[in-house]
Amino acid sequence: MKPSLFKNPYFLLVLTALFWASNMVLGRALGHDIPPFTMALCRWLVAALFIIPQSLGDLKQYREQLVSHWKILFTLGILGIGGYNTFAYLGLQTTTATNGALLNSFIPIATILLSWLLLKKNLSIGEYLGIVISFIGVITIVIKGNLTGITQIQVNIGDFWVIVAVIDWALYTVLLHYRPKTITPQLLLSAMVIIGIVTLIAPVYWEINHLNHPLHFSPNTIIGLIYMGIFPGYLSYVFYNRGVAEIGPGKASLFIHLMPVFGTLLAFVFLHESVHLYHALGIILIMAGIVLTMWVKKKATT
Repeated sequence: MKPSLFKNPYFLLVLTALFWASNMVLGRALGHDIPPFTMALCRWLVAALFIIPQSLGDLKQYREQLVSHWKILFTLGILGIGGYNTFAYLGLQTTTATNGALLNSFIPIATILLSWLLLKKNLSIGEYLGIVISFIGVITIVIKGNLTGITQIQVNIGDFWVIVAVIDWALYTVLLHYRPKTITPQLLLSAMVIIGIVTLIAPVYWEINHLNHPLHFSPNTIIGLIYMGIFPGYLSYVFYNRGVAEIGPGKASLFIHLMPVFGTLLAFVFLHESVHLYHALGIILIMAGIVLTMWVKKKATT
């Protein structure tokens, strides 16, 4: 592979989507051996080995800003580090990696909806319609396309936790609006990683001592956890940030939509998960809502 490819922001953003999708597949694959809170903690401990040392030089200069903004940093650390992946891994205990990847494609719409609720950003009729269409797509996946018996459907608890993870990430994204902008991005991430790791310690202790979930560390699980920390954890952040810096957040966010494509393919190849018609219908509806919302926004700015 040519080194010049790693200077191409589009290639880096494709890799980001691939790594995030693989995180869903690995979360499903390792779920039988590693419980969700422990999995999330191990992932971020690995990522911290790469993230934190790069920000130590900024610590002294920005220490006062870190202390004065502790409330928002604490909130972002819990949501972005302690919450999102933990809820996703919790959901992947009982739902498929395919469902996990597809439901994550609802993140852009959930973010727009929460921006309207929390930041009071006005929405047009087209944006409302896009949210409704995407939400119907999510429901289609959750109820497995059984629209005639919707009142009798028992929603998979795993799908519920993945949806909680989606809402968690959308809320995290919206609250980034209040991040301290005087702190370097690398130091900001380091602070959030440390907060997230600390908040995961107590749940991990409870998980290990009070649940009957097996905890088996083998060469395969260790390699998987290291991969999760380096690729979906550390490198995805670096690649995504570089992509945003070079082509802008609007275009960069579009590459998140590759995640369900990669996730479905990886789950089919490595986990032998089947793909059904309702999966296709759900993702078409979700993507239609996203395209409609983005088209309305583009029309409003031209």
